[in-house]
Amino acid sequence: MKTSISIGSAYYNGEDWDGLVEYTVEAEKAGVDSAWSAEAWGMDAIVPLAFIAAKTEKIKLGTGIMQISSRVPSMIAMTAQSLDTVSHGRFLLGLGVSGPQVVEGLHGANFAQPLSRLKECIAVIKKGLKGDRVEYDGKHYLLPRPGGEGKPIRLSQPPRPNLPLYLATLGPKSLELTGEVAQGWLGTSFIPEHADIFLEPMAKGAAKSGRTLADIDIQIGASFELGDHVEEMIEARRPALAFTLGAMGSAQTNFYNDAFKRAGYEEAAIEVQQLWVAGNKPEAIKRVPDEMVLKTNLIGTKEMIRERLDVYKSVGVSTLSLRTGGESWKEKLDALCEAVDFVKGED
Repeated sequence: MKTSISIGSAYYNGEDWDGLVEYTVEAEKAGVDSAWSAEAWGMDAIVPLAFIAAKTEKIKLGTGIMQISSRVPSMIAMTAQSLDTVSHGRFLLGLGVSGPQVVEGLHGANFAQPLSRLKECIAVIKKGLKGDRVEYDGKHYLLPRPGGEGKPIRLSQPPRPNLPLYLATLGPKSLELTGEVAQGWLGTSFIPEHADIFLEPMAKGAAKSGRTLADIDIQIGASFELGDHVEEMIEARRPALAFTLGAMGSAQTNFYNDAFKRAGYEEAAIEVQQLWVAGNKPEAIKRVPDEMVLKTNLIGTKEMIRERLDVYKSVGVSTLSLRTGGESWKEKLDALCEAVDFVKGED
């Protein structure tokens, strides 16, 4: 099983940047396979990876994710080509639709019909990466712009038709699209005991392009902590899950909350979201079920974590995005090395 890490977070603002760079360099030496950067309204997803590309040699570098509404598709293709060049072929293009609060509030773009927008965006990007002239007649994208002096343009960088595409998707139709067109899935809100709600539509999409789930890198995030103080570990992770259920999106549109509902946690997902939206965050945190924390993370004794790893492997998870704790960068690195050694040792 492969391992990955996140560079900062969606809200990372560059604090202690030198420490994060050194952490990534050492993670590469420890055998971590890929590093992913996110973006929301902090640092963008690309600049950190470009800097780290110059400091590393082997580790893959991915956007986890680049928001499709923050750039036009042709610029996404150009940026992907550029980062693939400066990283000597190590770039992984991770895309997602984000949510209405960011898309409409920060980028001033329309969020309606995100799936069809994603489909069209990918189609334009693939034209650019393939080396074709970038022309497209869709509902969301129309290239070249009619009535003006524009003409179809071919990107000048060398074509990269096989540049790996990863999608961060959660709804059934978007998961089907992932299976059909992507090389990897950046999964969240994932409980392996209910993997079918994600993997069945993905397998359906993969079949459309003559593939199976084995052809797709199924990447799932999980917090890793080895120890006997299980209750303390659960309490430490409850706030993050409450935030996911209550604040990752608006009260009307929260894809993460919807995924947990489909996994059988509808009552808890609704209750936590209602409490969070009403401003009662402490109570919302308390209402996150212990089981939900345990099944979405790799925490506890060696036996507990081995059991969870076996479950993840049994459903086809191929990459674990490891989140580890620590106050200093040295502590974080030590915890990461412990996690990587444990995961690799269980292969």
